[in-house]
Amino acid sequence: MNISLTPEMDEWIMQKVKSGMYKSSSELIREGLRLLQQRDEQRAKMVEDLRNELLVGVKQLDAGKSKKLDQKLINKVKRDARKMFAV
Repeated sequence: MNISLTPEMDEWIMQKVKSGMYKSSSELIREGLRLLQQRDEQRAKMVEDLRNELLVGVKQLDAGKSKKLDQKLINKVKRDARKMFAV
């Protein structure tokens, strides 16, 4: 396999290797690819979870289990989301 890099990317990789963080440029590239694979898997899981949540919502709507969207409900959803994603 042959990979072409920009001079800036090549220099960045060489600096990482020289710093001792990586034993070789191949090791750095493999780690980068593992991280990219992990990100792709996380995105696929997130999409799957969203689809499942949408299906739950559609089933609830079909069963007549809906609520009127008013400012009170919007504020509750915002509060719950902020709690869920608080770092």
